[in-house]
Amino acid sequence: MRSNHQIIQEHYAASDRKDVAAMMADVAEDVRWTEAAGFPCAGTHIGPAQVIDKVFKVLGSEWEGYQFKLEALFDAGEVQVGIGTYSGRYRQTGKAMQARVAHVWRLEGGKVRAFEQFTDTLLVAQAMR
Repeated sequence: MRSNHQIIQEHYAASDRKDVAAMMADVAEDVRWTEAAGFPCAGTHIGPAQVIDKVFKVLGSEWEGYQFKLEALFDAGEVQVGIGTYSGRYRQTGKAMQARVAHVWRLEGGKVRAFEQFTDTLLVAQAMR
């Protein structure tokens, strides 16, 4: 059985490849996926379908070259913390952004049960104006 750390490493590797199916492979059917207040996809989304529709598809359509660059992944057993940087160009304004971000993952039984994003939403909002 893969460790929780390996599961999240594989999620980020799939994200780099833009492989949504692989990104969601270890996500529980009732996952609680929370994007920070003030972020374009703010709120808590329940289940993989909502995460794909209300987060990944929105970011992919509204931002050009949107990406997350992982810099460190910390292993705390059932909790994993990814630290990195978001970047991209907002299509409507043509403005680019870079924002530091932390992702907090909670896993149980080899499945992602919860995800929470912490980021500088002001930097994102400035690109959208």
